[in-house]
Amino acid sequence: MALEPGRRSISPESSGRESPVPKQWRNQLGQEDTAPKDKSFRKYASGVDRALSLFDTTLQEWADYISFLNRLLKALQARQPSINTIPAKATVAKRLSQCLNPSLPSGVHQKTLEVYSYVFSVIGRDGLSRDLPLYLPGLASVLSFASLTVKAPFLALLERYFVDLDPRALRPAVKSIVLALLPGLEEETSEDFERTMKLVERFKLAIRPSHGQELTPVHSSGDDFFWQCFFLAAITGHTRRTGALAYLVRSLPHLGHTLSAESSAGGDSRNGTDATLAGKLSQLVTTPEPGLLIRCFAAGLADEQLLIQRGYLDLMVTHLPLHSKVLKSRAKAGDLELLLRAAVGVTIRKETSLNRRLWAWLLGPEPSASADTEAGPESPLSTTGHAQGYFSSGASYFEEYGLQPLTRALLTMIKSSAGGNTAERARPYRVFLSLMDKREFSDLVVPDIFLPAVDSVRDFQATAPNKAAFVEVLRSASAFFDGVESDIIYNEILSLVARAIGPGDLERVDRSSKLELAKFMLAHFNVKDEDMITIHAPLTALSVLCMVAESKEKDKPANSRPASGASLSTQALDIAGTLLELVPERAFTAGSSGKPSRSMEPKILTGITNTELLKKIRNFYVTDQGSLEAAPFAPLDIADLLLQRACELSCSSLARRESIAEVAVKSRILMLLLSKTPQESFLDTEQLLSSLHGCLAEAVVPFVTYSSILSLSTHLYMANRVSTHQLSELVTPLLRHAWSFLSALEPKYHVETVRSLWVLQTALTPANRDIEAAICTLMLQKDIVGTFAQRSSDPGRSFCILWSHTLQDNPTGADRRGPKTPNGDLKSPPRLGGMDNYEVMLTRPLFLMLDALTDEKTQLFMTVKTWLNSLVGMDKLFTIFISRLAEFPFLRRGASKPPQNTLQVTQDDDFELGLYYIRCLSNVLRWSPEPVWAVLAKKTIRSTAYFPPLSEITGHGDDVTFQEFFLHVCLRCMTNNTIAPGDEERVSQFNRATLTLLQQILLNPYAEPLARLRLEGFLIDRLTRSLSGPDPYVQVLLLDVVYASLKLREMAPVEIPSSPTAEKRAASLDPVKGLGLSLSPEQQPQTPPTLLKCILAGLSSPSSRPVLDSWISFLSECLPLYSDSIFQVLIPLVETLCAQIGNTFNSLRELFQDSDQTAVHCVVGPETTLISLLNGLEQVLARGHDTLLAEEARAQVNKSPDQPQGFFGNMVSGALFSTDAPQTRSATANDRLTVLLAFQDAVRICFTIWSWGQGADASLQDATSGASFTYTSLRMRNRARRLLEHLFAAETLECLETVIGIWRGSLDDGRRQTEVLNLLPALDGSRPKHTIPALFNAIYSRTSPAALDPGRRSTLTIELQDTDVVIFLVDYARSLEDDAMDEIWFDCTLFLKDLLGNPFPHRQTLPSLLEFAAILGEKVDNTNFGEQRKMRRDLADLFLRLLTAIFTTRPTNFADTAVTQGSISEKRPTDTSRQASSVRLPSDRADDVVGILSSIVPNLPKILVENDRILAAATAISTNVIGPTLRSKAFPDTVSKSTLVLLQELSRLPNNQKSWKKDVADAFNDARFFNSNLALVQNHWLPLLKQWSVADKERMPEVLARITPPTTAGIVFGVGATSARLEADRKTQLNLRRMATLVLAGASDAFAADLPPILDKLVELLGASATSSPSSTTRAEVYMVVRALVLKTSAIHLATLWPVINAELHAAVASVVAPDHSAASDTYGNAAVVQACKLLDLLVCVAPDDFQLHEWLFVTDTIDAVYRPSSYQPVALVEEVSEELMAGMQQQVEPAAAHVATTTTGSQRRPLLGPGGISDDVSLDRRDELVAKILRPFFGQLSIYAFEATYAMAPLDWEGCVQGLVKDLFDERSIVKAL
Repeated sequence: MALEPGRRSISPESSGRESPVPKQWRNQLGQEDTAPKDKSFRKYASGVDRALSLFDTTLQEWADYISFLNRLLKALQARQPSINTIPAKATVAKRLSQCLNPSLPSGVHQKTLEVYSYVFSVIGRDGLSRDLPLYLPGLASVLSFASLTVKAPFLALLERYFVDLDPRALRPAVKSIVLALLPGLEEETSEDFERTMKLVERFKLAIRPSHGQELTPVHSSGDDFFWQCFFLAAITGHTRRTGALAYLVRSLPHLGHTLSAESSAGGDSRNGTDATLAGKLSQLVTTPEPGLLIRCFAAGLADEQLLIQRGYLDLMVTHLPLHSKVLKSRAKAGDLELLLRAAVGVTIRKETSLNRRLWAWLLGPEPSASADTEAGPESPLSTTGHAQGYFSSGASYFEEYGLQPLTRALLTMIKSSAGGNTAERARPYRVFLSLMDKREFSDLVVPDIFLPAVDSVRDFQATAPNKAAFVEVLRSASAFFDGVESDIIYNEILSLVARAIGPGDLERVDRSSKLELAKFMLAHFNVKDEDMITIHAPLTALSVLCMVAESKEKDKPANSRPASGASLSTQALDIAGTLLELVPERAFTAGSSGKPSRSMEPKILTGITNTELLKKIRNFYVTDQGSLEAAPFAPLDIADLLLQRACELSCSSLARRESIAEVAVKSRILMLLLSKTPQESFLDTEQLLSSLHGCLAEAVVPFVTYSSILSLSTHLYMANRVSTHQLSELVTPLLRHAWSFLSALEPKYHVETVRSLWVLQTALTPANRDIEAAICTLMLQKDIVGTFAQRSSDPGRSFCILWSHTLQDNPTGADRRGPKTPNGDLKSPPRLGGMDNYEVMLTRPLFLMLDALTDEKTQLFMTVKTWLNSLVGMDKLFTIFISRLAEFPFLRRGASKPPQNTLQVTQDDDFELGLYYIRCLSNVLRWSPEPVWAVLAKKTIRSTAYFPPLSEITGHGDDVTFQEFFLHVCLRCMTNNTIAPGDEERVSQFNRATLTLLQQILLNPYAEPLARLRLEGFLIDRLTRSLSGPDPYVQVLLLDVVYASLKLREMAPVEIPSSPTAEKRAASLDPVKGLGLSLSPEQQPQTPPTLLKCILAGLSSPSSRPVLDSWISFLSECLPLYSDSIFQVLIPLVETLCAQIGNTFNSLRELFQDSDQTAVHCVVGPETTLISLLNGLEQVLARGHDTLLAEEARAQVNKSPDQPQGFFGNMVSGALFSTDAPQTRSATANDRLTVLLAFQDAVRICFTIWSWGQGADASLQDATSGASFTYTSLRMRNRARRLLEHLFAAETLECLETVIGIWRGSLDDGRRQTEVLNLLPALDGSRPKHTIPALFNAIYSRTSPAALDPGRRSTLTIELQDTDVVIFLVDYARSLEDDAMDEIWFDCTLFLKDLLGNPFPHRQTLPSLLEFAAILGEKVDNTNFGEQRKMRRDLADLFLRLLTAIFTTRPTNFADTAVTQGSISEKRPTDTSRQASSVRLPSDRADDVVGILSSIVPNLPKILVENDRILAAATAISTNVIGPTLRSKAFPDTVSKSTLVLLQELSRLPNNQKSWKKDVADAFNDARFFNSNLALVQNHWLPLLKQWSVADKERMPEVLARITPPTTAGIVFGVGATSARLEADRKTQLNLRRMATLVLAGASDAFAADLPPILDKLVELLGASATSSPSSTTRAEVYMVVRALVLKTSAIHLATLWPVINAELHAAVASVVAPDHSAASDTYGNAAVVQACKLLDLLVCVAPDDFQLHEWLFVTDTIDAVYRPSSYQPVALVEEVSEELMAGMQQQVEPAAAHVATTTTGSQRRPLLGPGGISDDVSLDRRDELVAKILRPFFGQLSIYAFEATYAMAPLDWEGCVQGLVKDLFDERSIVKAL
């Protein structure tokens, strides 16, 4: 096989020098024998040298190698017979090893072996023993690639020369020899297999000590060293494990023994002899380190090849059974667990052949097998189909020998996976599932690992990187969970609860954790199998109830832990409730098995104690193992017991007044049982009802307790456990507590309370009026009638709340959306809805409420009047009146006849009741607001909806409106009556009431124009003093009087609002509509000076809260009096209102955040207070703004009509105003400033209210009042939103700037910033078509106000920079929907065009405006409106112009200044930089040009569309940003993360290779590149260089071409020799580092094709001396390149490298002890020595396959590294150097040894030098400091460190190795500085 013509050999050339000879090393790599001085030897040596010189010049093809070897052989054969040495033996050995290159043909290999054979014949046995380190490394790898023609001579060579060598010479190389021979054992059918096997045995015999005792024909007591080395070779030799397995099968002693021999006590002598031999054989393979045997098997079981795993399992079955003494006594517990983890790990493959062998090993040999029969690999594996005896024997065997260690191993597997990734976390559960295929393991192992396994899943839920990862692990765990028996699962749940609430010393945190684990299990795993929910769940729930009861009884006398105990009990009861939810009704009925459903009478069951119950249930799970046939109780017995225990717990909790949570959960459990247990099950209802009555008798009951009692009562009734009478007896006490929760002062539970009342009404049925009666009783219980009547307002306010929420109660909608109440998760029948059945509960209480309108002196009157002003469902109220009036016969009598003049009233007619209804209706209309008349006029009623029909009253059958019906009623009542004697007064009152009602109907706005009322007199001082009075309702009367005295003008017609509620009565901010009063300032009288003070005091006083609506109405009506001084009173009014709004809102917010504290009544104003204050604020602002607009309209009279109109004339904005009169303008500007300041305050407070309850704020609320909170917060937010809409409609620009100010002030609060951006889309008045132009106005107001019309300029009252507004514009535009582009596109493009006309004023914001344009392009790309092609083309032009403007208007060095700061902060992080990075100011964002461009570049194809434009933009960015940054004088400090991200994005653009590749090439070839920040290199530069090198395969050849070989010509005596040499050194160092960086950046084996020229260059440079150019200074970089190749190149490609590396490493390490100024010390400087040590460290750590064959040359790779014989002299180079360095020291280095333990016990294998090991951060200037701090500890520890790393079997830390090399490459301190 010929090589390609002209192609150089891939074998590297010689370094062209001889290795230094510092001393006589036991390792002969660098040593030459002393040459004889006779002439014949000199001739002989000269011939050899001439032959060797041919290797450097003539080797082109494989035939040249044959020729070279022939010449060399002839030169060696030319010796005199007396000469038995080889001249230049180190070079000869090196050349021969290079000729054994795997890529060369077998003929070369055969010839090489021939030369080797001659050399060995010359030097003899002693010479080869001495020179073994010289020749063995070259031969060691032959079998791994040898052909059949090469194997035989190679084995013959070993048999002839190596087997008989001195054992002392062979001992250090045993592991290498074993590794070298193992490839020959891979194929048992090979013709060389037996020969190789015998050769291994002969080597074992060769190193066997003479004093060893022969145990068997093949084993001796002295073979322990061989076996230890063999196990090490099997552990580390991944590719040679097949051969190792073959040898173990043949030669490993049987380490097991017959179980009969073990069990017999004092057997016969033969058994004793066998036991002694077995013990010695066990000692043979476990001395001195038994862990190596275990790790050998563990490594084999973890191999990737199935056949190897199968073979090792077979070997374990036959040679290493589980009961062997090696595993029982000699191996450490941790080692046995390691072996078991590896063994059970094979089940992951789901391979039957593996599992069958594993079961055979774990279950032991079959009983029928002969004790001394050595069965083949297949004999113990057929475990299926055996008799029951074998099964029990296997189970007992496993229980005896494997149960405990396997359990510990599986638990360790769970713990060790805690820090891994998702796959590693899921792996243990897959193993568990596979193990459960065998009953023996599922019965014995699962109970011990079940809870830790589930707990591990729960822990991972908290630490999982994302939900998908948790779901993946949960899926694997669920598969394991589903395989566990039901009795085990529920027994473990029971044990968790028992340990949590039972006696013991556990901390509360641990107890709570166990309960949380049980909850997690029930929530995330399948616990709903049939036997689970019918048998185990009821029993477990019963046990929990019994345990809770027991804990209560024990705690009763001691009261040791009431708080913690209650909490734990609540958690336990919650688990019981969850279990009962799973139980179906059929679980408590007789099954199909025919067994009796009840085994004991309920009275007998009652007598069973909790302890006895728990004992029976425990026996069921422990003794009977959950067998369904052994169930302790019949179904009805369990039902009786559950009901009894739940009833007892509920009664005790009600009697003890336990915590509300515990009461709720116990009630829930009892209700669950009531809904599931059959009717015949026993329940002590009398005791339960007594407890309910006793608890309700308390003065104060928490809401949760009340809700639980009410739900329990209704469930008892629906379960037919109590009668209707018994339930009715509970109504009154329940209503008493419900009434307290409906208090207006505490709106926390309003919605929940109303819903609970309708639940009770549903149970009672609509025909029952007990609730209505109870409400009436509560409303009247504190009333005082008579002359001095008193009726408190509290019952009325409570009824208002009941009415409002009843009419909004719709169980199909509201209940479904509402949160869960304490009992809300129970299934119950559909309840009545208050919206449709309000008459059932509210009719009579309503009339009691309206009765207060007859007496204006009571507090209740004020409440009812206020309620009517904001009534929800006014039509419902009138419907009740209609239904009541329609029932009177005297109104129908004579309706079918012609009208009569008389109406006969008889004694049967309920005349007094009719009078009552008429008066009541009159009072309602008297005190209702004017919009009520709209309801009467619009609402209609069908005549046939009532029986008898209403046509008997109206006289026709058509639909009539409400007011028409009432009119007909009045007409019928007003007919001339026949008055009977004695009825005069009664009829008179009836007529007066009817006339009053009729007058009201006729005077309503829809009947005739409103009359203007005029009254005089008011007492402002009296009103002021009333604020400190005890009765706030007197203020309403005074307000009416005061206003009557002030209102001396006609009332203008008022437009009817769309709704009668007070929330929607706010005056419009529309200047066209006005506020309703139309008096000019000239018509208004002088306003009293104390009026404003009084109004402010009234708005601020707490006593005015109940009547605040009246104050607001009064304020609204008084505002017209201040028409001429509105701007003077505006600020005080707005400040007062905003302050009161803020205080009220904070109180309301705190109320809903507090937990349930019923005993403390916080006086908080109702939510209507906030509504009223907002109404007042809106009216004040409206009046001020209307007046301002009027002033500005008058000021515009002098304005010229020829105002120039530019782009901004087309924009939507606020009102236009300008003036030519300076003095008028000044006054108007001051007034506008006043109004705008008021607007700003209003916007801020409204935003605070609007953002209530959103995002994280919602989680802070009390969950028990969730429905009320939702209702209240939604109402407040809607009101604040409407006010904001009006404000934005009036002053868009100023309000928007206020919102931007809020956004600007919340930069450190991302949630608040999001709320600001969410606010604008929520407002109708701030649509993008209004907001975007206003933002443009704000920008121009700050950059070039002269270009803006005066009417569109901002007043700049908000401190905002132009950058703030532009950044807000960017964020706002990004938040817009894509469809919004249609309405803002025209404005945006005009703005950008106008701006580009003069971009200089906007230079600071141009980058952000470019980002804005990019956002427009992205969003337009997702739409299809308009002329897309033209629009995209226009935007592309604007974008490119903006890009050009940025580079034109901003300083040319912006990249240097901005980026330098960023990179410096990255290299030297400080607290300031951290703070700055956490909160980025808008100005920082605007200045971050590189960051903005990096976010835009990926979307350039969407924005610019056309390739030419994309390329132009990319070129501009490269030219103006990337280029200056990379070519800056401060490079690489100018490069930041943003720069590299931008460069990466540019590289991904299509057709842009030219620009970015040039930029990367310029940076990479810059000498300063290797001073870059390490984090940037690791995360950004390396991926970029990878892409760069993949795109062009010529990168590595280019770098190689720049490296010149060392030369000594012309510089020794020339001028500037030192300078020239330093410059050559520097260039070579940089190029070598570039090579290493490219290799690191590329993928694995990316540069395998370039490896031959790389090796050639490295060999050339290794020939450099201290005086050559370049000099030996470059050696450190050569070692770095080799490190990179080792990390990124497969071992198969590195075969040609090892001869050179071995010689070079030996020379470099040996130079450490060379004399100063010697050739060795000059050649190997400090940097070269450190890098050589790091290379050796990396090779030992990574352990490439071929290097393991040479490892013994440098470190002791056998067991001698730890257990060193007393007479042993190490051959390993580092140990010899260490001895030399330690020779002159007086003390030992103890800290180093301690350090080894810490570095080798980590989870990953790392190099010794670097992080976690010996620090390499040492100055390289002084050799003594380098030796003391790095070299001496390194050499002293490396061997033992390597052994410990192998022993730990930890995975390699590839990332750490790469980081260590990157740190060295980018350390500029070691690069030569030019002169």
